[in-house]
Amino acid sequence: MNLKSEDIKMTVKFLPFALPDIGEEEINEVVATLRSGWVTTGPKTKQFEQEFAKYVGGNVEAISVNSATAGLHLALEACGVTYGDEVIVPTLTFTATGEIVRYLGADPVFVDCDPNTLCIDVAQIESKITAKTKVIIPVHMAGLPCDMDAILALAKKHNLRVIEDAAHTCPSKINNVMIGQHASDAIVYSFYATKTITTGEGGMIVTKNAELAKRCKIMRLHGISRDAFDRYTSTKPAWFYEIVAPGYKYNLTDIASSLGLCQLAKADRFQARRQAMAERYLDELADLPIILPPQVINPATDLHSWHLFCCQLNTREISRDEFIQAMSELGIGTSVHFIPLHLQPYWQERYNLQPEQFPNASQYFKVAVSLPLYTKMTDEDQTRVIAAVRQILANL
Repeated sequence: MNLKSEDIKMTVKFLPFALPDIGEEEINEVVATLRSGWVTTGPKTKQFEQEFAKYVGGNVEAISVNSATAGLHLALEACGVTYGDEVIVPTLTFTATGEIVRYLGADPVFVDCDPNTLCIDVAQIESKITAKTKVIIPVHMAGLPCDMDAILALAKKHNLRVIEDAAHTCPSKINNVMIGQHASDAIVYSFYATKTITTGEGGMIVTKNAELAKRCKIMRLHGISRDAFDRYTSTKPAWFYEIVAPGYKYNLTDIASSLGLCQLAKADRFQARRQAMAERYLDELADLPIILPPQVINPATDLHSWHLFCCQLNTREISRDEFIQAMSELGIGTSVHFIPLHLQPYWQERYNLQPEQFPNASQYFKVAVSLPLYTKMTDEDQTRVIAAVRQILANL
């Protein structure tokens, strides 16, 4: 389709694809932390960890980190992944899911997506398991929960560990079980700026495994045997510590945690607003040549976080790239989630990956586009998005 510039005119302010929803509560809390004199990992971070564990429920322990990437890395390391091991990951994900495997000298083994969910195709996992396989990392794509019962059963059958990449889920549920409460070895969340709740940069590891939690906490801060906050607040001389492993620098600051505490208190409200916005999109775009995002199977027991609203164009009259350009000219930001890893140069070249090995993700990528969906948007903003999509697609 050739769209003429005179057909598309941007008459209002550009609507970004995503913005954080920060209120006066967050600002005041961060300012109070700055005035407290404790800005790095300290009392606010401990409180955030405790509140997050309580929010997830199920007697979990929460370990804060400065990104979900850091959390996934720590969890994999704590599971003993090392050189020569293999870790199963979906190809339809952000590169962090694969790169943390390489950090440890192991190799990711990529699995295609299920076209009905966009999550990892559980039916293909078993064929990828070898004697070198140590861990499965399912990704809850866009906030839609994976079939954790099936994945955990498969892991148990083959004596594998499971680390959930829950970067898009906060909150999500499946079969009335909150993501974070399953029997996985670890669940890792992201609090990046575009997520439902944000700390600017940050993440959280959740686990029921005390030994794994202990290892993650040690490796989070240089491999030091004592918590830095305890060392600096002790009323007795507490300067002594031991380095028990060559750890990393992955701790979350109190400044970030102050932001997170306020955001966490709004998590359910944020999800409800995203849900309402998603339902409006699903209703008002249903008649257009577009495949709308996968939804939960049972709304009575399942919960979608709606971190992303991932659509697929279902027409040959306009390409995905032309659609994105047209939306931009109408003042609407869009994105694509994701460029599958098998199409990225590093992964493609290192493992000799070909598109035909991953037909579902390859086809999805050709037509994929994500529409803006975030709580900072007003009803009028969403009306603009819908009007723009209809202007472009309704009369093809």
